[in-house]
Amino acid sequence: MELERIGRVLQAMKERGLSQMIVCDPQSIDYLTGVHVAPFERLFALYLRADGNHVFFLNKLFTVPETPLEKVWFSDTDDSIGMLAQRIQAGEPLGIDKEWTARFLLPLMERLPGTSFQLASDCVDSVRARKDAAEQELMRMNSRLNDEAMTRAVAYIREGMTERQVANFLMAQYKELGCEEPSFSPIVSFGANAADPHHMPDDTVLREGDCIVLDIGGRKDGYCSDMTRTYFCKRVSDKHAAIHDLVRRANEAAEALVRPGVPLCQLDKAARDMIAQAGYGEYFTHRLGHFIGRTEHEQGDVSSVNTTLAQEGMVFSIEPGVYLPGEMGVRVEDLVLVTAEGCEVLNRVDKHCQIIG
Repeated sequence: MELERIGRVLQAMKERGLSQMIVCDPQSIDYLTGVHVAPFERLFALYLRADGNHVFFLNKLFTVPETPLEKVWFSDTDDSIGMLAQRIQAGEPLGIDKEWTARFLLPLMERLPGTSFQLASDCVDSVRARKDAAEQELMRMNSRLNDEAMTRAVAYIREGMTERQVANFLMAQYKELGCEEPSFSPIVSFGANAADPHHMPDDTVLREGDCIVLDIGGRKDGYCSDMTRTYFCKRVSDKHAAIHDLVRRANEAAEALVRPGVPLCQLDKAARDMIAQAGYGEYFTHRLGHFIGRTEHEQGDVSSVNTTLAQEGMVFSIEPGVYLPGEMGVRVEDLVLVTAEGCEVLNRVDKHCQIIG
């Protein structure tokens, strides 16, 4: 049980005027209790109460470790929503997890006609966003492993290989490095394919002069890494080298601003303004970054509309890009950890324009 984390969630609920909340995101439940369940289509819920009388609602098919929480067990044929409704304080506002599906929410609302429902995921997400010391060390360790995976990929890539070959190589490296799995399917993009930020590897063959975008990450001990580097096969044109230098400088300009109290939208603006001033603003087509931790994209982002202030312990990506349709793309991405004085860049792989293959 993570009593300190639960206490912070209860405080966030109090600030929202909530005395009760349903948490159903398996990652959030694991984060708060150490209980990991893959519920598939079945109901799985942690009912949090301001008075500390929290309750687990569990299908009898689940196997869970012992916890001090009260457990309510049900089978596939039981009225699990009815059992849940009986425990909720009717008439008091009820916080709901963003992952709570309509097939559970709507029947619960029917059972509790006098109860107001509020989307309250931020009560948990805001706590998850600020990593504690143990989580910070896991993020550092996983980024070191990701640095090694990138280094191995750069040494492996040769002209004539396909994107799929490189992706398969990376998958094998994460297994060899002791990761449970990749954080996400590796993005390997050659040449014009790199103009699509989320291109999935196919049988495109690497040719001399192509850019090579590698967006990769691995999951170990329940936490994720993520990093992007862009290289060029055997040669690079002056135009493409200049674009790479621009994107790298935009990445570094944003990172230089990271510190507690800075609005996240200012980080996005710093990178976006630099790219726009160079004439490529319309080709930077996504937000600057996303939060990361137990999943590769946690709640929270670094975008032009997010005025949230950076806080110590937050971990998020800084990943500007320029994407020229039909021609090429460049993205340079690091993870940063907000510290008391500024930030710690978790990735160490060289970001400068390099020729490989």
